[in-house]
Amino acid sequence: MPYISTRDGRVPALRLSFEDALIHGLAQDGGLYVPESWPRFDRATLAAFAGRSYAEVAAAVTEPFLEGTFAPAEWRALVAEAYRGFGHAAVAPLKQLDANLWLLELFHGPTLAFKDYALQLLGPLFDRVLAKRRERVTVIGATSGDTGSAAIEACRDKDAIDIFILYPRGRISEVQRRQMTTVPSANVHAVAIEGTFDDCQDLVKAMFADQRFRVAFNLSAVNSINWARIMAQVVYYVTAAVALGAPERAVGFSVPTGNFGNVYAAHVARRMGVPIAELVIGTNRNDILTRFINQGRMTIGTVEPSLSPSMDIQVSSNFERLYFELAARDGTAVAEAFRAFRETGALPASPALWQEARTLFTAHRVDDDATRASIRDTWQATGELLDPHSAVAVAAARAARRDPKVPMVALASAHPAKFADAVESAVGFRPPAPARLAALMSRHERITILPNELAAVQRFVRERARRTQEMANP
Repeated sequence: MPYISTRDGRVPALRLSFEDALIHGLAQDGGLYVPESWPRFDRATLAAFAGRSYAEVAAAVTEPFLEGTFAPAEWRALVAEAYRGFGHAAVAPLKQLDANLWLLELFHGPTLAFKDYALQLLGPLFDRVLAKRRERVTVIGATSGDTGSAAIEACRDKDAIDIFILYPRGRISEVQRRQMTTVPSANVHAVAIEGTFDDCQDLVKAMFADQRFRVAFNLSAVNSINWARIMAQVVYYVTAAVALGAPERAVGFSVPTGNFGNVYAAHVARRMGVPIAELVIGTNRNDILTRFINQGRMTIGTVEPSLSPSMDIQVSSNFERLYFELAARDGTAVAEAFRAFRETGALPASPALWQEARTLFTAHRVDDDATRASIRDTWQATGELLDPHSAVAVAAARAARRDPKVPMVALASAHPAKFADAVESAVGFRPPAPARLAALMSRHERITILPNELAAVQRFVRERARRTQEMANP
C-alpha cells in the first residue's frame, strides 16, 4: 500500500512506504499523505467481524494499510496491548438514546476523549518503527484540546520521542490544559500560544516547511495530519456498523468535527465497503464546514470561543484529503487551490465538486444555546450526560439526518467531566469526575507561554529537543 501526497502533481506521483508516511507525517510539499488506493472488505469479511473483540477488528481493519511493516502476529499483539487499558470491556460501546438514535461512547481511554483510540495505538507503533530504524523524532503538534493530552499520554517517557504540543492559551478547558501541563515526563513539552488553534496549526506547518529545521530535528506529527491517526479511527466506525447489523443493514453517523479528521475517517470506512448511508457533520459557531456543505463557500472567518472548544477551528486541515479525492486526485490542482485558500481566505471549488461533496455529507451548525439544549434534553429524556461536543453530534443527528429509518449513531467524543462548566450550565449540576481525573486538579503544572511567533517556538524546540544523532551514536 504505497502512499502519495495530496499536492504531488507528478505522474506517476512519488510513492512512500507506510513507515515513511508515518514518520514524516506531513509531506515535504505541504500536502497530506493518503493511500494510493483503498482496500475493500467484502460482505463476508464484514459479517465475520460480528462478535469479535475491538482489538481483533482493529488489527484486521488496519493491517491492509501497513504494507508488511509487521508480521500479522506481531501486529495483533501490539494492537491488543494498545486497547488493554481502556475502561470498558467493549472499548467503544454503543448506547441507545431512542428508537433509531445511538450514542457511540469514545471516552473510555486514558484521557477520556476519542483521540485515545488512535493515539494509544500510534505511540507503540512509533516506538517499534523508530527502534527498528534507530531514529529519534521530535513530534510537533497543535491541539484544540483533546489531541494534545492523548498524544502526550501516548508518547510520554518514550526514549526515541520528544513531544511538543502547542495549544491556544485560555481557549481550552481547565481539565484539557491540566492533562497536558501536569505530566512530569522530561520528553513532554506543552506550550501555550498567545493565539487561536489555527495560529498553533500554522506554526506547526511552518516548522515542517522549514526544511533545515525539519531535517535537523527529524520532525514528525501525531495529530490528524498523520495518516496513521485516520487509519486507526476507521476502526470504531466498522465496529459500530457491524454491531447495528452491517453489512445487511446500512447505518449513519453524526460526527462533531472541526479539523475534519474524525468524519473523514468515517468516509474512509465507507470507501472500504462499510454500508454507511449518510454522514452528518456537526459544527459549532465556527461553522466553515457547514457553510461549505450547505452553501458551497469555504471562507475563513474569525475563530470564536464556544462551549465546544475542540471544534473552535476555521481551517480544517483534513478537508484537503477529501478535496484531493473530489478533484480526481489531481495534486497540482489541489496545491493551487490550497495556496489560494491561504492567500485569499476562500477555497476555490467548482459547482460540480461542491455538489459531489453534498452527496457525501450533510452538515448542521449548533450554537451554544442549542448545545446546552441538547445536553439538557438528552439528560431529561435518557439520563445520559453529554459533553458539549457530543451534544453537537446529537443535535446535528436529530436536525440533519436524511432518512429517519436508517439507524443513526452520534459520536460521544469526550467524557462530560472534561467540560464540567458547560455541562453545569445546561443541567444545573457538575458531572461526577471519574477516578482518573480525581487527582488532576491538585497536581503541579508546568506552563510555558510563548508568543504567536515562529522564531520563538523554534528557539524553544532547539533548546529542548534531542537530535537523531544522539540515538545513532549513544
